[in-house]
Order: sequence, then structure tokens, then C-alpha cells
Amino acid sequence: MPVTQEQATWFADAFDKLIANVDKAIMGKDHVIRLVLTALVSDGHVLLEDYPGTGKTVLAKALANTLDGTTSRIQFTPDLLPSDVSGVQIFDQSKGRFEFHKGPIFASIVLADEINRASPKTQSALLEVMEEGIVTIDGEGHPVGAPFLVIATQNPVEQAGTYKLPEAQLDRFLIKTTLGYPDRATSVALLMDSATRARASLVSPIIKPESIVAMTALANEVHVDESVMAYLSDIVEATRADRDVILGVSMRGAMALARAIKTWAISNGRTYATPDDVRDLAVPVLAHRVILDPESEFAGVKAEAVIERILVGIEPPAYRAA
Repeated sequence: MPVTQEQATWFADAFDKLIANVDKAIMGKDHVIRLVLTALVSDGHVLLEDYPGTGKTVLAKALANTLDGTTSRIQFTPDLLPSDVSGVQIFDQSKGRFEFHKGPIFASIVLADEINRASPKTQSALLEVMEEGIVTIDGEGHPVGAPFLVIATQNPVEQAGTYKLPEAQLDRFLIKTTLGYPDRATSVALLMDSATRARASLVSPIIKPESIVAMTALANEVHVDESVMAYLSDIVEATRADRDVILGVSMRGAMALARAIKTWAISNGRTYATPDDVRDLAVPVLAHRVILDPESEFAGVKAEAVIERILVGIEPPAYRAA
């Protein structure tokens, strides 16, 4: 059923309230908060990469507190085992059989802190559950439920003893973004309130998990014209032919962007997506899925710059809402 303008207005209002609530902990980062919430409603996951002390963990905790659901935090370390993430089968002597004990991955919002410090084997424990929302133990599937969002953090410094995320896992993250340092006014406000150390505790629940599921269903019904999808497809294909790229965006990445633009459109109060929605989300959704040629990377080329160059080179369709 097509989304009505009344439903789109309600969605946008609820979305703005969620942003304002999380903003109590992370001040002056409305755009990043909007991206993270877009991933949540679009059934995706988020990778936050930034320098230490920029508020990555606070953002994740604040979003978790906003939802009146279950939350968990997994501190990734080199000795973390896959079973420490997904859970383990334990033999119950009184019942004479094995029982599954759920791991911390079974939560609405999961904070995977410093994910690149765990071994590739442990990182791979997230692949199936991030893609399908199911943990398989001894051939039996255990759904994690909905909504389900993994917010993984990593920092680009102190790389000793870390393991680079493989391309297959990077492709599971709908959005990769950074917080960056606050502006001067925000810095002063935070310093004035420096006595409040646990800023995420300022955030109280304002929405039920089932309401997020309803918002997801609503976003899925947003209209996307074929010309907009063709424009999106042209951008994806251009990444595969770019001179600085050895592996472009996969179809999984293209479909992720297609889902995200629907949420982005309705969060702005529209019942339809436009080429501007594609342009707004192309970098955070596609850049981390591009593998650069080593020589280009050594020369200082960034994946974000490649996507921006492609956007400049492709003419968007002249689109009008129906």
C-alpha cells in the first residue's frame, strides 16, 4: 500500500524527535545521528570510524537508551571467542540434554566496541547474524528478533595488534561514517558540563521496539521511480569501471542504498525518493564497499573522493513527483 502524506509527516516528526533525544548526549552531530537512525530503520548496521575520544561509544549508548528495548555491549579483544559473541551450548545434567545460552548478540542494539581488535574468526561470527538476523548453533537457527542494529566502532590509529575488517564484512555495514571533533560552540558547551561524564545516561527511552518495526514497514512502501533506480544503478556501475578502483560496489551495496534512500526520503516528510536522496547517501553507503587500486591508494586517493567524482560525472534525471 502506498505511503500517504499523513503517514510521511508522522514518520518525519517521530524521526526528528529521535534525533533530538540522542542529541542530548552527542551535541551538534544531527547529520551523523540521522545516518545511524536511517540504518536502524532500513534494517542495516553502522560502522563508526574515528579517532579516540570523539564520542563513538556515547553515540551508540545514547541510541540504545532511546529504544525501550534490550541492549548489549561487546568489548572486542584479541582473546574474544566466537561463542562469547553468539552464545554456547551447555549440557544440563538435570535434563540430560544440551541447552543454548544466548550471547550478547541477542539484543535490539549491539555495540561492538573496537571490532578490529578481535581475531578474524571472531569477527566472522557476526557475518550471518548481521545479514540474516539468525545465529546458527549446531544446525539450529536462533533469530535475534527485530529491530536489530549492530553499531561497530574502530579507530584509525593504534593499529598494532588489530585485524583489518575483510571486504565481506565491510559489505554488511549499511553505513560507514565518522563523528569528527565538535565545533567551537559545542566544545564550549561540553566543557561547561564536563562534570557529567556518562552523557548517554541523559537519554531516556522515548520509543518502543515495535514502533521501529512499524517505521521500517512504512519506509519500505516509499515510492521510488524507475528513473531514480536507474540513476542509482549508473553510479554503482561507474564504481566498477573507475580508474582508481579494482573492485567496485556489489549488488548487495546497490540494494542497501535502494533501501536507505526510502528511509531518507520519508524521514524528510516525503512519500517518494528523489535523485537528491541518492546523492545524499552515496558516500556513507558506498565508499567503504570500494576497494582502491594499491597505487592509487598510495598516491592518496580516498574512496569518498572517488564516489564524489562519480556523482559529479553522472547527470541526475529530471525527476518530478507523481
